[in-house]
Amino acid sequence: MNLSDLRKSPLFQGLTDSELQQLMEDAKPVSLRAGEFLMKQGDDGDAAFVVVSGEFEVIKQSGQSLIKIDVRNPGDVLGEMALLSRSPRSASVQAITDCEVLRISPEAFENLLSTSSTAALAVLHWVMNRLSQNDALLHQQERMAALGTLSAGLAHELNNPAAAAQRSAAELQKTLVKWRMLTHEIESVAFKENQTEWLDQLMSESTRRLESRVKLEALEKIDLVDQLQAWLEASGVESAWELAPAMVSFGWNVESLEELKSSSLFNLSIQWLGASCLLMELLAEVQHTTERVSAIVRAMKSYSYLDQAPLLEVDVHEGLENTLVILQHKLKQGVTVKREYAPNLPRIEAYASELNQVWTNIIDNAVDAMTGNGEIILRTRVEDNRVVVEIVDNGAGIPEDIQERIFEPFFTTKPPGSGTGLGLHISHDIIANHHRGQLLVKSKPGETVFKAVLPIKHENENAAKHYDR
Repeated sequence: MNLSDLRKSPLFQGLTDSELQQLMEDAKPVSLRAGEFLMKQGDDGDAAFVVVSGEFEVIKQSGQSLIKIDVRNPGDVLGEMALLSRSPRSASVQAITDCEVLRISPEAFENLLSTSSTAALAVLHWVMNRLSQNDALLHQQERMAALGTLSAGLAHELNNPAAAAQRSAAELQKTLVKWRMLTHEIESVAFKENQTEWLDQLMSESTRRLESRVKLEALEKIDLVDQLQAWLEASGVESAWELAPAMVSFGWNVESLEELKSSSLFNLSIQWLGASCLLMELLAEVQHTTERVSAIVRAMKSYSYLDQAPLLEVDVHEGLENTLVILQHKLKQGVTVKREYAPNLPRIEAYASELNQVWTNIIDNAVDAMTGNGEIILRTRVEDNRVVVEIVDNGAGIPEDIQERIFEPFFTTKPPGSGTGLGLHISHDIIANHHRGQLLVKSKPGETVFKAVLPIKHENENAAKHYDR
């Protein structure tokens, strides 16, 4: 190992030959075979390492998943962040090939920093770059985790209407075959018995009724269905339980059907009318379920703002509503949503998909805090030429002693494997740094309020610097 090996690392490029020589004398060479671990997640950060030869893989355990973070090559430094902060290792490092590294002890590292201002500045620059890289990586990991949650929710949401549409379409096919057979039969019998005029009137009346469903209250419909089913059964009509609900939906009742009893085609006409009503009911079900699928797809497209510029004039209410659609699979468990939207709320210049990520994180946390049962209030208003969004839940609340920490990265009150501790940290970063706004929290038992304050106009770089001061 020579000085040129150390100079491969950006961390040591600015050091003099004597400083590098001293570092080499204080450091210790270490050899590893492929598959061996240089360090493991959770171990004490008791040294830093410079890769001299070979390749290492950086891997992180997150819940039940093992995530590959990066590959490190000759010249790269490993473990310096844990060494500087005296914190446990945040990831494991495993040799991909046979490797050679230089182990730098805490004493050697501190000696280098205390005797060389050049080394101190180089380390500071390195640490800032590494923090920036880690922050970008954390954002990406949280987005991927959120994407997984959204994908599972969307699959659940899309599966229900899709399965319902499939069932209705299958029933529609069978009912259509039956209706065509009944139509042929009733027309043939009416022609033989010279009742074509009577049948024409019946079909005209049926067509008129099928043009629109009758609007009925739930209890009223139940009573009418019970009455019609009992009458049909007493009249010897087969499958009265199946025909009655559909016929009531299109205005048929005991009184309107009584006059058909005088015809020899009574039983056949009831079956034909029932099949006609069932056809329309099934068509309405297919239309309703496919409209639901389309609504979810539209909401997801709007939620993610596909194929649009990142900085847009955003309708905050639309973003909140799209988020509710995406999280519908969690809200339907027992959560009610109350909207207190300000009328004529102005649009704001914002990164739309990022704001939706904020609403998703906060509302998702609120549902978890209420254990799936409670009330969420979405409140908007304008204050001091800024748009204010409040998301309120009536869960157990956040203990006062940890409220100041909830925006810290990796801080979470959820059990292991249930949360990354990044959602609120990233939400705060999106509001505060990307939009020059504020994300505040106020909580007590039974009421937690997350308050986002957003400028209506996105501030340019100079204005942002002024705002920071």
